[in-house]
Amino acid sequence: MILIDNTQILIASIFSQYKNINNVSEDVIRHIVINTYRMYRTRFKEEYGDLVICQDSANPWRREIFPQYKANRKKAHDKDKEQWDKIFEVLTKIRQEVMENFPFKNMRVDRCEADDIIATLAKNFHQHEKILIVSSDKDFQQLQRFPNIYQFSPIHKDFLKCENPQKHLFEHILRGDTGDGVPNILSDDDTFVNDTKRQKPLSAKKINNWAFYGVPSEHERNYDRNKNLVDLAYIPEEIERNILNEYALPYAGNKGKVFDYLVKNNMKLILESVDELI
Repeated sequence: MILIDNTQILIASIFSQYKNINNVSEDVIRHIVINTYRMYRTRFKEEYGDLVICQDSANPWRREIFPQYKANRKKAHDKDKEQWDKIFEVLTKIRQEVMENFPFKNMRVDRCEADDIIATLAKNFHQHEKILIVSSDKDFQQLQRFPNIYQFSPIHKDFLKCENPQKHLFEHILRGDTGDGVPNILSDDDTFVNDTKRQKPLSAKKINNWAFYGVPSEHERNYDRNKNLVDLAYIPEEIERNILNEYALPYAGNKGKVFDYLVKNNMKLILESVDELI
């Protein structure tokens, strides 16, 4: 299966072409979205199978155990609220259209991020088929500890190969994830939301020592904090069960609806390649 990290790759694709979304029409965004799916399906379907479009929900479970999770990202979005509101409104509308008309799995599960859906499906199906994750997010490299899991980065336009997934994951837990508001294990929970605080430096020497001797007891609490937020093996069982139940449901779209959808939305260029979408 081809697991599409939907919001990440679509926003990256849109912003790579347009700096101000307020000047971009809904029709143009729709064309970018559908053409993105067509492009990856055409390139990888023969080897990896069909698309599974993986969406974020608005209330991730990680925020329940760590309220500061992605709080800094929300701050950044609030600075340009009008533009972000528009893009998410349009993408939500197009997502519903794709669900209703295209023969792809299109998954959005309450309290889940796309990361949870991708990780759960990869862990549960890699023994039966090859899995391709389409995302530039390096967090997914930890999943290469399992066989048959590959990652293609739209930003680098190449496969991301992780030679030592366990080492990558260990360092990721220690360093935290600035983009997700997770501090390194030397730093307080509120480091990224408190303007008076900065992360404490974490040297490569410490990381190498701890890889050999283990994390000191005084940092175990923060290590466990980060492990629960970063390690995709720690997705709660209830969340994974909901994802697998959703995956088992039939999808609403079908091949017969695709042509009419493209005609209705005046997508002439993509109509020339309609076979690549069905």
